[in-house]
Amino acid sequence: MKKLVFLCFFLLLFPKNVLAIENSATSSIVMDLDSGRIFEQKDSNTERLIASTTKIMTFLVAVTYAGDKLNEKVVVGEEVLKMYGTNMYLSLNEELKLIDLLYGLMLRSGNDASVVIATYVAGSIDNFVYLMNEKAEEIGMQNTTFKNPHGLDEETKNYSTAYDLAILTRYLYLNYPLYKEISGTKYYDFQSNLKSYSLTNRSKIIFTYENTTTAKNGYTPSAGKSLVTTATNNDLNLLIVTLDDPNIYENHENLYKYYFNTYKNYLILDKNNFQVDGNLLNNYYIKNSFSYPLTEAEKEKITTKIIVEDEKKDSLGRVQILLNDEVIHEEKIYKKDEPAKKESWWTKIKNFFKNLFK
Repeated sequence: MKKLVFLCFFLLLFPKNVLAIENSATSSIVMDLDSGRIFEQKDSNTERLIASTTKIMTFLVAVTYAGDKLNEKVVVGEEVLKMYGTNMYLSLNEELKLIDLLYGLMLRSGNDASVVIATYVAGSIDNFVYLMNEKAEEIGMQNTTFKNPHGLDEETKNYSTAYDLAILTRYLYLNYPLYKEISGTKYYDFQSNLKSYSLTNRSKIIFTYENTTTAKNGYTPSAGKSLVTTATNNDLNLLIVTLDDPNIYENHENLYKYYFNTYKNYLILDKNNFQVDGNLLNNYYIKNSFSYPLTEAEKEKITTKIIVEDEKKDSLGRVQILLNDEVIHEEKIYKKDEPAKKESWWTKIKNFFKNLFK
């Protein structure tokens, strides 16, 4: 009886969502891909070794600078001779397409594929690492340092954070459909000039959790296990990063199930039916719709506010979306062009004779 009383008291002190799930990662983050809303984070800005999740940045730099050369042949050079750990087992002087190497990079987590890609794209591994760090800074990864394109950490070490890896993955997901296509693939077969390959995605969650859309795992003894995934349920798209996590697959699946059950995506601003507080603004419009993930309780706490800047200009001002009185989004409001007034036939005849006699 005492245990039951204690449990009831504990549940009153701590809401259900706090107790709903345990997170086994040392560092982690759960984020909405579309809005960027962070649902939870745990030590997400601490720099840690990131093992093969490094290859997500390797992928980004490769597709950024390779452009339309994805189907060009790449010749494997001596850079592969020093590679160990997970490999595609490429052979010296073997020829294969860059797109095939990208599949080998993400599915097989090929360390040999990473250095061949780096050498092909940038001329040398050092040049490629420079591009990796440049791209990291460009997209806002403020606590990340790359020293190699593969993630092995015995000689050189790559450091990042759960938050930075979320920024990187979200950037790729929203801007490069090829990332979703490749890192969400279960199997991939292709042939080089020397041999045939049958690749299987090493991230097991691709096979065990049907909502998964992309996945990249990583492991070294120093870094521990890491995993970066995305998943979709209805129209809610989520992203999870866990670093130094002994239960990566179970942890990700449990986190997804909890947040998919707790949140729904709500259309708050509709550019095709622009309303504020139920009132249709016929003479104004916005350029973008806005959706946001909310709980049932949060949905009732959404408010809108119009900030009028200058009614005489093309833009009326801004519409703000607030949750618990905090601004979560803004959209600029534009005036619709007034239709030109039609002249009557009598006015047209009068104007014709006026211009004639001028």
